[in-house]
Amino acid sequence: MDGAFRAEFQTSFFRDREDAYQTYLPPPSHSYRSRSLSRRTRSTEKLHWHRKTSTQHQSPHTTYRETTGSSFHSRRHKRHSNGRSQRGKSGERRKRRQRSPKDEHPIEDDKDGHLIYFAEDILDSRYIIIGTLGEGTFGKVAHCRHKYTGEEVAVKIIKNVDKYRYSAKIEIRILESISKASGEGKKLCVKMLDWFDHNGHICIVFELLGLSVFDFLKDNEYEPYTLETVRDISYQLIKSIKFLHEHKLTHTDLKPENIMFVETEYTERAGKRGKRLNRTLVSSEIRLIDFGSATHDDEHHSTIVSTRHYRGPEVLLELGWSHPCDLWSIGTIIFELYKGHTLFQTHDNREHLIMMERILGPFPRRMIEGTRKGKYFFKGRVDWDDRSPESKYVREHCYNLKRYQIGKSHEEDLLFDLIARLLEYQPEKRLTANEALQHPFFCPLPSALRSDCRKNETKLVGDVWS
Repeated sequence: MDGAFRAEFQTSFFRDREDAYQTYLPPPSHSYRSRSLSRRTRSTEKLHWHRKTSTQHQSPHTTYRETTGSSFHSRRHKRHSNGRSQRGKSGERRKRRQRSPKDEHPIEDDKDGHLIYFAEDILDSRYIIIGTLGEGTFGKVAHCRHKYTGEEVAVKIIKNVDKYRYSAKIEIRILESISKASGEGKKLCVKMLDWFDHNGHICIVFELLGLSVFDFLKDNEYEPYTLETVRDISYQLIKSIKFLHEHKLTHTDLKPENIMFVETEYTERAGKRGKRLNRTLVSSEIRLIDFGSATHDDEHHSTIVSTRHYRGPEVLLELGWSHPCDLWSIGTIIFELYKGHTLFQTHDNREHLIMMERILGPFPRRMIEGTRKGKYFFKGRVDWDDRSPESKYVREHCYNLKRYQIGKSHEEDLLFDLIARLLEYQPEKRLTANEALQHPFFCPLPSALRSDCRKNETKLVGDVWS
């Protein structure tokens, strides 16, 4: 075999062998380039959801632009989760190898049970993920677009942890019962549009809303809301709670984070000394959210409910609770809207009780004698060392409720009268939701929006502090 023929033979041989190799080589797997999720930009338009008109799968995939915006603001006193991460016997995090609807990457959870997802992933073959709206102990809330209608929604993706799945099923049951009920405050509760199970994650679809009352306050550098806005928000909140109480439900977790504005369009004005611009809402319409802890009157009542700062004394002292615990929470929320900070800034039971005593006066003897938490009291007062280093905050920041009042106007007198009546120690003496709606503080509201508050005006005004 001469040299030229040998060279041509070798070239042909290796080319044929490589062709054969490529023929039997399995096709390469599709690489997935992870894309970072951008945070949402809150829409200033009220978006409505329409039920899908077609259930057929559309093969062409539309690429949606990721939105940009400010990062999600977590509560400065965020509750910590006690839920254990989903791990196997080997200690490795549990992965589920099913394919996502886009068949791009395996569906898996992180060590805390959160669903790992990326922009443009699809949930339940219908909801295209745009970004993340927020995150909590329960899971995450994703900003999504309905594949068939194009409408934008908020999808609450619950952790794949048993206790959170259980709470989600309770919330779905409560929301379904609310949707079937009738009443004046029904529309003030967030509307559930749909729900489904996505590989172990309960997903609840809601109308897309604006910022929470707390997030707007934080973005505005904790500048208090105007008195008019405080009145509007408070009235709507009490009205929504009245609706729940009429249907034998207690929310049990009222706080500014669970009150959402329908829209967050605002105007800006110069702040004090012109150093910064303060934001004023164009519309203060709200929706009440998070019914995962809501409890029917005839159901088992957990010993401890409510987030620490909004927890009533009957809960702290384990005296049993019912509808009035919601009204206590509302009283603390109204104070926070007016002042820009929480009334009871604490994480300890004893300190919480001494703050109540300093601000609202001594506890009734009946409550002290009836509680199993007698260790917190001594001779009818909260057992507290006022000279300890830990008591510095209490000494400097806790004083009679009236002293927190900024101005001396009649309207502010009425506001603090309402707060004081909502923060009555004994639940049976606390204002009910219906009584609170008739308080004269709400009289300036348009008659079409409020109850007839003038019936009790003389009686209530006579008790306002002088």
